Formats: sequence, structure tokens, C-alpha cells
Amino acid sequence: MPGTRAATHKTTTRSRSRKEKENDPIALLEADHREVEKMFKEFEKKKEKDRDAAIELVGRILTELTVHTQIEEEIFYPTMRESGGDKMTDLLDEAEVEHASAKDLIAQISSMSPDEDLYDAKVTVLGEYVKHHVKEEEGEIFPKAKKAGVDMEELGNMLARRKEELMQEMGDGEASS
Repeated sequence: MPGTRAATHKTTTRSRSRKEKENDPIALLEADHREVEKMFKEFEKKKEKDRDAAIELVGRILTELTVHTQIEEEIFYPTMRESGGDKMTDLLDEAEVEHASAKDLIAQISSMSPDEDLYDAKVTVLGEYVKHHVKEEEGEIFPKAKKAGVDMEELGNMLARRKEELMQEMGDGEASS
């Protein structure tokens, strides 16, 4: 049957693509970026209309960002430092400074009551920091990372495993990616 062969090929290709994405460290990190960007947009829509949902969303944002920054700092950045050259080192230094600023805001937001002055402003500013950071990572760091000569499949596996561990430690069960 000609139709069956084509359908089987499409399914195999789709499965292979999904498997490759699971092992692709750049795809994993970019998926995190898209998820958090989506949550920040939702927060902006809901903060006035559905306060409880907005507050729950902030908790998820903080968890995702905490895990994401940790896997980058523990695994991705050190791997890229070893093989990326001087320009990569400069970019990673800047990325780590951006992470420090974001982590400071995360700590401030985490210690606040959602009813306090500046709570929403801090969440919004965190979203702006993240947007800037994502633009630099995806525009400069990731393209260089793809050319760094690193075993990307192994790196992707390491990131995925560590992300899963951290999400479970934080009580969120399954990592979204």
C-alpha cells in the first residue's frame, strides 16, 4: 500500500525529530525560553482580572527560571567555556551577570506578599530582564554553541536529566520542555 509506506515514513521522521529535540541542548533551552515568555504574557493579562491565577503563574515562573538558570550555570555555560573561545567567554560572563540580576529579583519576589507595593512591577521587570537575556542567548551564544565541537547529544541528555531532578526537588514533579 503506497499510503501506508508514506505514513510510516512520516511517523518515523516525526519520532526521530522529537527524539533529536529531546537530546538537543539548544532546543531544550529554547523551549524553556518560550514557556517562560508565554507565562510572563499570561501574567500581564491576568494580574488585574484573575489575581489568584496570576499569583499561581508567578510561582511557576520563579520555579522555571530557577531551574533553567541552574542547569545553564552548572552544565551548559561551563561546557561552552571549555570549548568556545574568548568571545564565548565574554558572552558567558555577561550572561552570568544577567543571571545574578534575575536571581536577585527572583529572591525579592519570593520573599514578598503579592499584595505588597512593587510586587507586580518586579515581576514585570523580571520578564523584561528575561526577554533581553533570551535575545542575547539565542542571537549570540546559541549559534556559537552549535559550532563549539561539543557532543550536543550528551550535553542535551545531561541538561534534561538535571532539569528533571531539580523540578522534582522543587516539588513540581515533571519538567516541562
